[in-house]
Amino acid sequence: MPRGSSAKRERQYEHIKDSARDRGESEKRAEEIAARTVNKERARSGESRTASRTSTRDMSSSKRGGQRSHTGSQGPTKDQLYNEARQRDVKGRSTMTKAQLSKALGH
Repeated sequence: MPRGSSAKRERQYEHIKDSARDRGESEKRAEEIAARTVNKERARSGESRTASRTSTRDMSSSKRGGQRSHTGSQGPTKDQLYNEARQRDVKGRSTMTKAQLSKALGH
């Protein structure tokens, strides 16, 4: 944690790190996840001197809450499937439905 961070952010860091360890992450990876999350929250709330554009404009960590885990009852979101299709250069992806994207990606 950065010097001068609040007690709240320290608690948040420890909680996130413990949660990551409980999910089976290594100590080093758990610390990285916790630090990135807390730093992003600090940037969003104006507690840091500098903040990247993605830190301030992206969906907050608490709101995201596992959307990227693909463990929901309906699987990945259409946006997630679209981004994966874009990375794989799937042709015609912009007009595909969620089901079509899923099928094209072999999900």
